[in-house]
Parts: sequence; structure tokens; C-alpha cells
Amino acid sequence: MSEVSKMIKMICDEKGLDYDTVLEAIQTALGAAYRKDFGNRQQNIKTKFDPDSQDMEMWDVKEVVEDIDEETLEKAQEELAERREKALAEGRELSEEEIEDLPRFNPKTQMMISDAKEIDKKASVGDILEIPLEIPGDFGRMAAQTAKQVIIQKLREAERNSVYDDLKEQEEQIIQGVVQRRDRSGAVIIDLGKITGLLPQNEQIRGEKYIPGKRMRFYVISVDIGTRGPEVVLSRSHEDMVKTVFEQEIPEIADGSVIIKKIARDPGHRSKVSVFTEDESIDPIGSCIGQRGSRITTIIDELGGEKVDIILYSEDIVEYIKNSLSPAKIDEVELNEEEKEAIVKVAEDQFSLAIGRGGQNVRLAAELTGWKIKVVQEGEEGKEVSSDGETLDTEKEENKDFAETEKSTEDESGTDEKNAEEEEKADEVKSEKEEKKTDSKANSDEKDKNKDDENKKDKKKKVKEEEE
Repeated sequence: MSEVSKMIKMICDEKGLDYDTVLEAIQTALGAAYRKDFGNRQQNIKTKFDPDSQDMEMWDVKEVVEDIDEETLEKAQEELAERREKALAEGRELSEEEIEDLPRFNPKTQMMISDAKEIDKKASVGDILEIPLEIPGDFGRMAAQTAKQVIIQKLREAERNSVYDDLKEQEEQIIQGVVQRRDRSGAVIIDLGKITGLLPQNEQIRGEKYIPGKRMRFYVISVDIGTRGPEVVLSRSHEDMVKTVFEQEIPEIADGSVIIKKIARDPGHRSKVSVFTEDESIDPIGSCIGQRGSRITTIIDELGGEKVDIILYSEDIVEYIKNSLSPAKIDEVELNEEEKEAIVKVAEDQFSLAIGRGGQNVRLAAELTGWKIKVVQEGEEGKEVSSDGETLDTEKEENKDFAETEKSTEDESGTDEKNAEEEEKADEVKSEKEEKKTDSKANSDEKDKNKDDENKKDKKKKVKEEEE
């Protein structure tokens, strides 16, 4: 194996490319170098390079076409320019259908039949001629530089295409990535290894923290080729992410024994998944939960702690609605077929379970079944909550009374606080007065004491003078 072959193999291992892909890039680069030093821009060069012997052969490849006179070509060019200007004025680009009637000739890739006959008398329209080219000598410095740039460009394109092909196969699948940073638009940039993916703001889970360096799992929405290479759009909130996790973790769903009928998701909080099977020997809910909850626990972990309810699908809409409102126990379901609305009656102790936190349970149940659901509490109060957020007047009144009571309590609390502040200020003033009074008395006592001391000294002095 020659040094050139070893270098090609090393590039293949480093970039993850095929040997033929790298060799093709080298041959394209040699063709560009030949055109730079010995040829011209009108040559369509094909190169054959042997890495072991380092020998190369080159041809100018042309397609044989009908003869077209220069005057016809000039008129066609003028007509093409007019059509292009008209299309630009209309704010669009010319399509191939609009210019296919014009005669066209590309001297780089085509050769007219009269010229082709001079090279090969047997040539006919449609043939591909490979005209051998002579290589006068070694390439110059500029040609070598051109070849280097072409190789770098071709290898970069090949690497991008390789990455694109790999990611395209993972479209609508779940992949792992590392959070990199957040851009100005609020989207999060995710490091996927060889390239980065984009997690748009509308595909993020509200309240979820995307800390740089954190490894997470993402659903691949789409993979496309852009101007800078593959563009990967990711999601954390897509409902198909739940479906994909179920397919990965539950063999019965992967092989089609158990079917996922519908998914209703509140990303980051709760999902409801309705399942069904035609095989009577399989328990669809048990298959999803697993032994001692092993499967559903894994699924919840994959979804970042999001709760998952497994619902048994039924063709009987009444039964299906009852199942969808799990874990609440439903007493009765009344259907309005025209408006596709269901009134669900529950006991007082099941009312809060049926509607869920912030109406989440009834909202997800409505999305799962495709029916508008109203949950009614049986009894004198007759509370009602709808899946679209509507509430009965009695509940509104209760909420109003509750709000007024809270306001009254706040007012009383505010008054008490005000009185307490005034009392506290009065106490402070009284305390200051007492302190001043105490200080004044202390000063007076001190003055009297000093005066008595002076009188005693004067008396002693007088007695001493009398004795003398």
C-alpha cells in the first residue's frame, strides 16, 4: 500500500467516509488542477487516478447534440433574458417548463454533431464522447492550491451528507443530546455530536430547565439540508415523543399486537394514552404497565417524570369516556350526539378527581375522546365543570362569595394591622417621654448631690479655719 493510499484510509477513518468518496474528491480536485494549468473552463474533465501507482488519465466528456446556428442561439438568449425580467417583475423565478421550448447549448458539457464527426465519424446525437487529454507535466503551485481547496470542499460536503443520511434515518425517533446554550430567539442549541440541533421555544416544555451540559432526550421532528449543512429541529413537547417511547419500551406495541389509538398530552405534567388490542389473550393495559410497574416506570423516567395514564379504548363511547376520566368513578354519562357533548355525573367525593388539577383531567379526556365533556356533581350544590373551561353559575357564585370573604378578611386584617401600628407608635412616644423624664430626674439628683458635696467641703474648711 502506497503512502497516498494510507493517507486516504486515514481520512476515511477520521471523517467516517467511504474510500470511494475520498478517492472521488481527489479525482475531482485533479481535474480542477488540470483545468487551471493546462486546460480551459469549457472542459468537462473526467479523471481516473490510481493511488498505488499514482498514475492518472483524463478525458473531456461531451454529449453529442444537433447543430444549432449562432444566430438562433443569440435570439434564444435574448428571449430568455426578456422572460427572466418579466418573471422578476412578477416577483418569481422562471420554471423549467417556461424555457424548455427555447434552444439551448452548453459548450462545457455538449458538442454539436458536426464537431463530433471530426473526432469520431461514427458519432450520433445522444452519444457520450470521451476525448483523451494529454498531461504535459507536473502541476504548478496555483494548480496544487486549487486542488487542495477542492479536496477540502468536497470532503466537507461528503461529511455533511453522511451526517445528514445518518440523522435522516432517525427522523421521528428519539435521540440523546447535550444542552449547549440558548440563543436570542429563546431556542435552545443542542449538541448532537457532529452537528447541533435546534429546540424551538414552542417545542419546549414550560417550566423545564435546560441547563448547559445537561444530557437529555429529544424527539426529532425534521432533518433538512440547509445552506450551512443539515438542519435538525427537535422537540420535548411533541405528543409523538410519548408514542415513540412506548414503541421502544413495549414489545407488544412495537410488533403491533397492542395499538395506540390516541394520545392526549399536557407536556411535562400528564399524558393519557388509549390502547387497544384484538388479541383476547393480551391485556393491553397490563402490557404497558409491566410486571410491578417496571415498563411504565421506565417510560415516566424517559419523559422526565411526566405522569402517564393508560386508558382502555372502547368502541362504546360511553365506556370510553368513563375510562378516559380515570381515576375518577363515573356514575352516569348522558350523550348529545348532535353537539358531540357528554354530560358526566359523579358523586361529590369524585368531583375533584374527575376534573383534575386546574381542569387537566377532564381537558385531556375530552382531547382523547374527541367529545366535549361536562362533569356534574350530583347533589344539591350541582357544581359543573366543562372541558372547555366553562363553569356553572352556582360554582361562580361560590367563587364570588369566596373571593368576597377573602377580600373582607384582607380588609379586616388591614384594619387590624393599621390599629396595631398606631398603638405601637403611641407606645413608642410614651416610652420616649418616660425616658426623658427619667433622664431629667437623674440629672436633677446628680446636681443636688454635687451641691451637698460642695456644702460639706465648705463647712469642713470653715471649721478648720476656726480651730486655727
